[in-house]
Amino acid sequence: MGISRLKSIEKRNNVLRLSLISLGLVLLVSAGLILIRLLGFYNAIHTEAQETPNNVEEEEEKKTEYTFLLLGYGGGNHEGTYLTDSIMVANVDIKSKRAILISLPRDIWVQVPTKNGEGFHSKINALYQMGINPKNYPAVDTKLLTEDNPSGLLKKAAEDITGLKIDAFAAIDFEGFVKTIDTLGGVDVDVKKAFTDYAYPIEEKMNDLCERDEEFKEIEPIINKEMSEEDQKKLFEEKPELEKFYKDIKDHPAVAFPCRYEVLHFDAGETHMDGITALKYARSRHALEDGGDFNRAQRQQNVIEAAKQKVLGIGFIPKIIPLLNELEQHIKTDLPLTEMNKLLLEGRNANSYKVETLVLSDKFLTDVYSDYGGYILVPKIRTDDWSAIRKEIQNMKAGITPSPTPNPSITPKKEL
Repeated sequence: MGISRLKSIEKRNNVLRLSLISLGLVLLVSAGLILIRLLGFYNAIHTEAQETPNNVEEEEEKKTEYTFLLLGYGGGNHEGTYLTDSIMVANVDIKSKRAILISLPRDIWVQVPTKNGEGFHSKINALYQMGINPKNYPAVDTKLLTEDNPSGLLKKAAEDITGLKIDAFAAIDFEGFVKTIDTLGGVDVDVKKAFTDYAYPIEEKMNDLCERDEEFKEIEPIINKEMSEEDQKKLFEEKPELEKFYKDIKDHPAVAFPCRYEVLHFDAGETHMDGITALKYARSRHALEDGGDFNRAQRQQNVIEAAKQKVLGIGFIPKIIPLLNELEQHIKTDLPLTEMNKLLLEGRNANSYKVETLVLSDKFLTDVYSDYGGYILVPKIRTDDWSAIRKEIQNMKAGITPSPTPNPSITPKKEL
């Protein structure tokens, strides 16, 4: 081989080495920026944990199993800002490479700890809001809360139901959820069943009177309990259409105020969804074909599975920093930084995990009415008896195949 040929090869090799070194430097700088950004992101979203064990460093080093409480809530400035629309418990064992995702319907009726020890009951989706505004609930036991961490009441309820000790919580509002999905470029969701929801609420229109201002003005004294029964009866006799309007407001709000709602339809099969569409799919609960909390919980797990597949894809890496920039104001967690680092490193093994899901459906729960007339879900055995659910979860952790879960459905309502 000639000298010129050798020089040419050596020149190309030098260029290749420089290119590889440059690529390595780019990757190192990018990794450094991501780590720096992660630390800043962590400082922005983190709130102090409620308990700090004396031997925390030793325990964290040996710990291989974690249980997280994952929450989704509306956010914004409307009424019910912090009511949790989505509640999940994730149990992860990094030693056995196993994860269990448990969906808790928002209408589960749970006991709330109180200062006098007697307790009272509430829907589980109200507990996070109670923790944020404890002054509005003077009976609540505030020993489970701190000024910066409102998760204690909901953690306690989730522990009572599942029998699992909650290590940390993470909460995201709807805007953060939408931004996450959009930053990922959308997700491909496997829609199991076609459905049409004729009453999906449009948040910004929930106070709109839909051009029925005059009718509403006439019955407003009845709604506010400012009209006597005699005057009410007389009004309805004179204007029977107002009686129907009044009944629709109570029983069929989508009929009374149609402009407050939109019609959603999803066909079965893989469907590409942007953030808004994925949120609607995950929140819908009024379709005859796939309605109610049980089916909605299953759909929320479908969205999480789709997002997981997108995150594990190689195309996600360039989107990490833009995503963190978007989410700072929309996520809160009390997971310690050392544990977060440990779990981030474990993320590279995500494909080797066996993931099982459990939706607390009518296999475990039955729907009834509370004393004040609200729709609630209680254990089939008896109120506050979570033993069947706890046993199912322990069987899943032990690798014992659970009995087949029936298709979610709403059982006939019964009076308490």
